[in-house]
Amino acid sequence: MRVPLSWLREYVDLPAGVSGRDVAEKLVGLGLEVETVDQLGSDLKGPLVVGHVLEIEELTGFKKPIRFCKVDVGDANGTGEPQQIVCGATNFDVDDKVVVILPGGVLPGGFEIAARKTYGKTSEGMICSARELGMGDDHSGIIVLPVQAEPGTDAIELLGLVDEVLDIAVTPDRGYCLSMRGVAREAAIAYGIPLRDPALLDVPGVNTYGYPVVVDDTDGCRRFVARTVIGVDPTAPSPLWLQRRVQMAGMRPISLAVDITNYVMLELGQPLHAYDRSRLQGPITVRRARDGEKLTTLDGVERVLDPEDLLITDDSGPIGLAGVMGGATTEIGLATGDIVIEAANFDPVSIARTARRHKLGSEASRRFERGVDPEAARAAAQRAVDLLVLLGGEGAVAEAGVTEIDAPREPVRIGMAVDHPGNVAGVAYSAETVAQRLQDVGCTVEGIDALTVTPPTWRPDLTDPNDLAEEVIRLEGYDAVPSTLPQAPAGRGLTATQRLRRRIGRALAGDGYSEVLNYPFVGDAVFESFGLDAADPRRITVKLVNPISDEEPALRTTLLPGLLAALRRNVGRGNSDVALFEAGLVFHPKTERPIAPRLPVDRRPTGAELEELAAALPDQPYHVAVVLTGEREPSGWWGNGRAAGWADAVEAARVVGAAVGVDVTVRQAQYAPWHPGRCAEILVGDTVVGHAGELHPRVVKALQLPERTCAMELDVALLTAELAELGGERLALAGHISSFPVATQDVALIVDASVPAADVEGALRDGAGELLESLRLFDVFTGEQIGAGKKSLAYALRFRAADRTLTAEESTAARDAAVALAAERTGAVLRGA
Repeated sequence: MRVPLSWLREYVDLPAGVSGRDVAEKLVGLGLEVETVDQLGSDLKGPLVVGHVLEIEELTGFKKPIRFCKVDVGDANGTGEPQQIVCGATNFDVDDKVVVILPGGVLPGGFEIAARKTYGKTSEGMICSARELGMGDDHSGIIVLPVQAEPGTDAIELLGLVDEVLDIAVTPDRGYCLSMRGVAREAAIAYGIPLRDPALLDVPGVNTYGYPVVVDDTDGCRRFVARTVIGVDPTAPSPLWLQRRVQMAGMRPISLAVDITNYVMLELGQPLHAYDRSRLQGPITVRRARDGEKLTTLDGVERVLDPEDLLITDDSGPIGLAGVMGGATTEIGLATGDIVIEAANFDPVSIARTARRHKLGSEASRRFERGVDPEAARAAAQRAVDLLVLLGGEGAVAEAGVTEIDAPREPVRIGMAVDHPGNVAGVAYSAETVAQRLQDVGCTVEGIDALTVTPPTWRPDLTDPNDLAEEVIRLEGYDAVPSTLPQAPAGRGLTATQRLRRRIGRALAGDGYSEVLNYPFVGDAVFESFGLDAADPRRITVKLVNPISDEEPALRTTLLPGLLAALRRNVGRGNSDVALFEAGLVFHPKTERPIAPRLPVDRRPTGAELEELAAALPDQPYHVAVVLTGEREPSGWWGNGRAAGWADAVEAARVVGAAVGVDVTVRQAQYAPWHPGRCAEILVGDTVVGHAGELHPRVVKALQLPERTCAMELDVALLTAELAELGGERLALAGHISSFPVATQDVALIVDASVPAADVEGALRDGAGELLESLRLFDVFTGEQIGAGKKSLAYALRFRAADRTLTAEESTAARDAAVALAAERTGAVLRGA
């Protein structure tokens, strides 16, 4: 909302010498967001005067029209003689009044004016357009003034070129400040001075001979006022003061009727619409749209209407989108003399949805969606009628008919303890202060200790005691509220879950992965790229009501889409060796979706209320995932590096398991989006907690990733399910360090290619007994030497006793026992035996 200071002074007697910046500071103190204070005309310097065109000589021989004019500027030039000026505009004639800047003057932008020879003539000044004076972007012609303007009159004052304009960013809860009336009320409070309310007008009573109106949807239209003015001169221009105010407020002057409706909207905050009565067919009706209806709006676009759209109609059909934009069929035209004024109050939600549905924001919809004072409709209609009669020519007359359709509503009454604002702010406010501040904003206050407060009709945002407390606090000054830090309770520290999650992050960071944080939004396209089956549970997502992007309207069920997008972005920026990890929530909808309760704000929710809220939320397990590509071990002078592979992704799962104190096992699996031959499922006991390996080539191609990109994802909740039963974490116990030497035995076992290495390793570990210190797979071999369908697994077994040096016989016996159990469980055969 742009607020000219000169206009604001009409409603409040600001102290002498107060500047726009002073007013802005006061308004900011009340909680308004004043973004800028524009100094209009600060670099404009006269003499800038009214000129009377006496003669026009058309100069020929040039590529564009050039006119040599003699202009009477009164005594402004010090001689009284006509001023000779060369001008290229053609929209004025002899006897017109124009704006002339004389030599020595300076136009906005530092453009100095001097007498100069041009087109073979000496030009002693310039005849100005609106853009040259900083009044707008119109440069199609010069400004033609009313005939009443006297030559030599100061045009700076006449046109209001020097002013200060406050640009206020109005938040959704302060819709009343989208008007001069609302901002003036705030300024009056800030300076402690009276307000001259422009809505206090004498309005005639409702009668039965106004223009007929029918309201079929009283939920969508709470009030509709119609007034008629006849005999308006279609050629009557808007006066300069009205045009200038509309311009300074950020709108474009169009015609008298349209300018008046815009002016009244800016003044009172009530959007109006003007209809050409000769184009109306039958009574005006407010109703919802019907299937198949269309409307061509004032911007010339034909719009297909939705059954939820609230319409203004007549017997011909739709003639306007209520509260958004009028229709072209009843538009005010060049011959319009009889005008019907609409001042209505529409449902904010309905207007907001219509404006968004049709992508048609307007000054009217911007106000209606924030809530408009229903009591302002009568005054706004009367104000528009008065201005049309005053400015619309001698024949303009207001018809006596006054139409008003009203669906009255009970006023909101809010109960509040008088000490509630003080309790909220931590500041002691007296009962008199609380009552006075509420009255300042227009509330009716009853009671002493327990107040009953009725908010004013222009404040639909005041609905509960905390809203009233905010009003008291902001008017008393936010700077009066002391800054106090809450005291943190001692001795709690991090929870077991927090410590566990931090250990996971530190472990992966120590293993060379960089953490990223991605938006938790996905779309169906990524699931197609992953090659997920139609029945895959990861396709069942929680849909967002108002997504940031239509391409990602759901919450993620896996961390991989965001991680792979981050990897692709890094590779695209020249980082060929990338290893990333992310830990966060994924979201799975529940089969039954109860409605979430609305929790109270004046007290702590009860346990039952919190449980009810939790039951309405989707399941949100905590996952951790990694992606990697390029070299895992870099090349250098020491030799070639090693490319990242599926084994590194599997190792990342083991790193996470070790960090939380859980032993994980690995076995081959097939699970999208991984390569079917290079995918492992990660298990804790018999529970699958995640997958790791190399991504499927089709996935890599679809997502434009480097070849052989690898990934791992674990469900931390499943990974730590056993720990949860133990209180959330397991203490790490230091093992006994033996001073006796280790005995190493290597074995190579031949098994079927389908036998998981994890099964062989488990059998060796169980068979070796207590003397086994560690077990490591160091080679996998396939080839003709061991037969088709077979593979050789070579393990290094380390044996050590805590109290003695093992003999060769003891370590060999332990090895043989391990091999025997592996043969029994997996059919393993000792290679070379």
